[in-house]
Amino acid sequence: MRWFKGVVLALILLVVLLLGILFAVNNQQAMPLDLIWVELPPASLSLWLLISLACGVILGMLAMTGIYLRLRTLLTRAQRHNQQQRKELDRLRTQEFKEAP
Repeated sequence: MRWFKGVVLALILLVVLLLGILFAVNNQQAMPLDLIWVELPPASLSLWLLISLACGVILGMLAMTGIYLRLRTLLTRAQRHNQQQRKELDRLRTQEFKEAP
């Protein structure tokens, strides 16, 4: 079953790679990118779109960093509390056996 998952993953990766190559080949027109305050030099449309995709992914990851760190600290705190509760439970169990006649 593990090899099947690897084969399916490889096929999906191959399809995505071929679509990316096809996208880059079909969008070779050189276009300048005109931002409000600056005009960037002409480059292929596929390059501008891939750069904007990469910037969006990076900004999304940065936006989620705060939430990730907050959830990570909550998880660490909960695990620490869980460990303390287990120690207390083990202590009470051993104490119960010592007190039994």
